[in-house]
Amino acid sequence: MTKRFAQLALFGLCLGAAVLASAELKIAVLDTQRALVSSEEAKALLKQAQADLKKEEDEVNTLGEEIQQLQERLQTDGEVMGPTERRRVEKGIEDKRLDYQFKVNKLQKALEDRRQDLLQVMVPKVDAVLKDLIELEGYDLILERANLRYVNTKHDITRRVTEKLNQKRDASSS
Repeated sequence: MTKRFAQLALFGLCLGAAVLASAELKIAVLDTQRALVSSEEAKALLKQAQADLKKEEDEVNTLGEEIQQLQERLQTDGEVMGPTERRRVEKGIEDKRLDYQFKVNKLQKALEDRRQDLLQVMVPKVDAVLKDLIELEGYDLILERANLRYVNTKHDITRRVTEKLNQKRDASSS
């Protein structure tokens, strides 16, 4: 019985030590993607990427509209069309669909390339800001928000990271 009591007491001491140790940890949570996208530099880079890809996006939209118009024409006039005319319209739809799919894939690839370029520019800056915050605040652990079910907002440093990114951008542009 005393052996069992000693085990329980030891377990209680270990549990208490773990609670004390965890109480000393300074933990923060960061939504890296939101911090990046909310920063002024990332917004400017995204706006530039959208402007650069506007022509391709317009081509895709126009092609989609043309396909829609040909399909509507085939539905409304298909019964009165001759077989040659019907095949020509169907072939036109198929050709435009292939072109549409090619352009959509090309646009998606260009968007992914731009996203990667953005990350290559911004991730080192986020890392530098985090290093500054870790030194300033003494964080022991920073967790990614996407991996957590619930976080008390007092632990979320996303807004602070975004603010520091904007401050660094303003300081470097001055």
